[in-house]
Amino acid sequence: MEFLKDLWSYIRGRRKWWLLPLIIILLLIGLLIVLGGTSIAPFIYTLF
Repeated sequence: MEFLKDLWSYIRGRRKWWLLPLIIILLLIGLLIVLGGTSIAPFIYTLF
């Protein structure tokens, strides 16, 4: 959690709002990778 707090303070302090979409996309890709190995995988694959 400390990393996320530091990242948020960096984005707010330096006005780097263009980083937010990149971070959100990376988090979604990571979530898909994690869920790809579970029993939810067949439902995820039907979305694509």
